[in-house]
Amino acid sequence: MPDRKLRERPTGADDGRLRILIVDDSAVARAVIARAIEANPRFRVSGSVPHAAAALGFLKENSVDGIVLDIEMPGVTGLDALPDLISEGRGAKVLIVSSSCGDGATATLEALSLGAADTLVKPEVGDFAGRFSGQLVEKLARLCDRDPSPEVAGSIPSRSAAEQFEIIAIGASTGGIHALKQMLAEVPASVTMPILVTQHLPESFMPYFAAQLAVLARRPCDIAEDHMRVRPGRIIIAPGDAHIRVVSTGEGCAVRLSNKPAASGCVPSVDPMFDSVAELFGPRALAVVLSGMGRDGSLGAATIAKRGGSVVVQDQESSVVWGMPGSVAVSGNAHAILPPAEIGKLIAARKRPS
Repeated sequence: MPDRKLRERPTGADDGRLRILIVDDSAVARAVIARAIEANPRFRVSGSVPHAAAALGFLKENSVDGIVLDIEMPGVTGLDALPDLISEGRGAKVLIVSSSCGDGATATLEALSLGAADTLVKPEVGDFAGRFSGQLVEKLARLCDRDPSPEVAGSIPSRSAAEQFEIIAIGASTGGIHALKQMLAEVPASVTMPILVTQHLPESFMPYFAAQLAVLARRPCDIAEDHMRVRPGRIIIAPGDAHIRVVSTGEGCAVRLSNKPAASGCVPSVDPMFDSVAELFGPRALAVVLSGMGRDGSLGAATIAKRGGSVVVQDQESSVVWGMPGSVAVSGNAHAILPPAEIGKLIAARKRPS
């Protein structure tokens, strides 16, 4: 099936459907993906192109809500083109659909760190129907929905007079890896407060994720183990199959792993981490909530704020999905709402948000 003609619809002709651009060197894959997308009345395929250069040319003239992007293409690969596509896309969410994105694949983490909103494994051509089509449409709907901006609470919780924090706890999900990259780039190695991270990822991705964070943050990064000491100058990330909590050891603190069901239903969940940090550190804690779907971290952020700690969330404009940070902002428990790089600068200054 030939690709549909690439042209911009006349001004005012937007029919309200979510507009998708397909970028894949396989004509068969483009055709099958297009059929799956347009079978759902919420979408229309605005363009279908065989390589990154054509996609960039299309985006210069047309606006879309989402981009379905293959990785393995002749010439410029999808990963190499990703930053430019995000820039030209002006807010379009990029869903990587590639056979290279299996469980634990380094390509998946690389794509997410470069700003892709999500990934999906592309099956063999004969297996495109059924489950894959449903997953494709579900992911696009969750990423590209034009949700109205929620009303952010105007007041913030009061805090004690303490100005410095001694531990940083970060929660993130969809879009969080790219946000972490931007934030940590602004935090010099001289900042030695321990950092805890709960990122929604399967267990198979954690070793590469830890290695990636260590490079980005210029400090060691460990996957949490039960009774692991929390030490200055290091990052500890939650494993994919358990929550992390911190407990006092008398001479400091250590990690305890927990499998107790969390209110959000997420494993790992941000809430248990925030709750334990609030209990142990009180006003000396800084909680950060980055891009993510759902409300995980909202209850824990409320506990941090109640105990006098500081809560900073990612702003809506820079978030892939403003579910997690937005829920904290709407509830009135955010002391600051900032882009990731500005959050990093705040941490580098070692001051609580004003």
